[in-house]
Amino acid sequence: MLFNSYEFIFVFMPITFFVYYFLLSKRLVVGAKGFLVFASLFFYSWWNPIYLPLILSSMLFNYVIGNSLNENFKKIKITKKTLLTIGVIANLALLGYFKYADFFINNINMVTNGSVELLHLALPLAISFFTFQQIAYLVDSYRGETSEYDFLNYALFVTFFPQLIAGPIVHHKEMMPQFASRWNLVKNYKHIAMGLFIFSIGLFKKVIIADQFAIWATAGFDNAVTLELFEAWATSLSYTFQLYFDFSGYCDMAVGAALLFNIKLPINFNSPYKSLDIQDFWRRWHVTLGRFMRDYIYIPLGGNRKGNIRGYTNLFTVAVVSGFWHGAGWTFIAWGALHGIALVTHRIWKDFGFNMNKYLAWFITFNFINITWVFFRALSWEDAVKVLKGMVGLNGIVMSDKYAQKLEFLKEHGVEFGQWLIHIDGNKSFTWIAVALFIVLYFQNSNFLYKKSPKLLYLSVVLFLTSIYFGIVNQSSEFIYFNF
Repeated sequence: MLFNSYEFIFVFMPITFFVYYFLLSKRLVVGAKGFLVFASLFFYSWWNPIYLPLILSSMLFNYVIGNSLNENFKKIKITKKTLLTIGVIANLALLGYFKYADFFINNINMVTNGSVELLHLALPLAISFFTFQQIAYLVDSYRGETSEYDFLNYALFVTFFPQLIAGPIVHHKEMMPQFASRWNLVKNYKHIAMGLFIFSIGLFKKVIIADQFAIWATAGFDNAVTLELFEAWATSLSYTFQLYFDFSGYCDMAVGAALLFNIKLPINFNSPYKSLDIQDFWRRWHVTLGRFMRDYIYIPLGGNRKGNIRGYTNLFTVAVVSGFWHGAGWTFIAWGALHGIALVTHRIWKDFGFNMNKYLAWFITFNFINITWVFFRALSWEDAVKVLKGMVGLNGIVMSDKYAQKLEFLKEHGVEFGQWLIHIDGNKSFTWIAVALFIVLYFQNSNFLYKKSPKLLYLSVVLFLTSIYFGIVNQSSEFIYFNF
């Protein structure tokens, strides 16, 4: 079930909201929370109920291990460190089996000229997110940073539907107190208004902006055989903005849906294309994933405490792991490695005390992000090379024939005139790109916008009805991060 589907907006969400608060009004707190867990599991199993036992087993296993690490079970005869190791390995094994088994089998076959059959496993929805979330819970329990809560609250922490499928990756300590608080068990009309407003902003971003860019990105990456210069840049920039508004829209809708139940999710997206360097980008893009990588990989590896070389190595390692987390493919690893190189380069640059003009810094950062997204989006190396070759002009340059007379001298330099942007819908794509760039650079994001809006419900209605009017909701296209 998608946030941008009619089933979610007009059936699932209203029923869940009203039944939850009805049960609370009857002082059936346990029943209300139980219903919310049931609704979240129903939401999860809407795609494929066959994987419902998987998340239930994972949830029960980690709850038991976490409680044991909290020393709630005194009879455990192994050390806490051993128990934590067992828990982490079990979680990574589950993730590795379903997400990476075929990747490793395929590469082993290539290296050894073997013929081991692929497993062809369907990737269970949200497995990357609920696995990392529960690993964080186990580590926090080992460190003594979690408290005892009952299983119902823990089940809600894991399955709460607004953040279940694509994050944010939340911490036990920031969510469990909210589920346990009696102040969150009554309707808060301010939260409801804010929630509807933020959800509507996200819906608008997804169905009006992101899905339009998706058409051009798909045309260039998947359908075109070759791309000339302008087509290639229109393709890469279309995906750059599709991904931005798709993920930003999802984050808004998740935050908005959670607020309806008085739950405040952490900020996960904070205008990343305003970044002036690559480190700042990672502080703004998928904030909770970056937080996980820092707290549970970078710092345990030693961070930058053991010298510059070790710090650079750890930084690069974390970036590659982040790329591999996103997908079981060499293009994702390449994307992570490129970001790792950029992060190390930026660290060295700062270590030497160098500075750069902020406009030049933004230009370099944005274009680096745009170029590396090509590897993130491409379905194969061939598709990535196709787009990159076009972006550097190796497949020729074609300009509109209306400029032929004024710019005829360019023919001597290999420029052709004729029908341009054949695959990418002519001038329309560049117009949308220019508008999108203006929005991401000069508009405030929803994290701050809702605090200043006195007419939240009215704005919500306008944005919501606009999205519905255009009828794009009817397509119910998936969010990009559902694939991870």
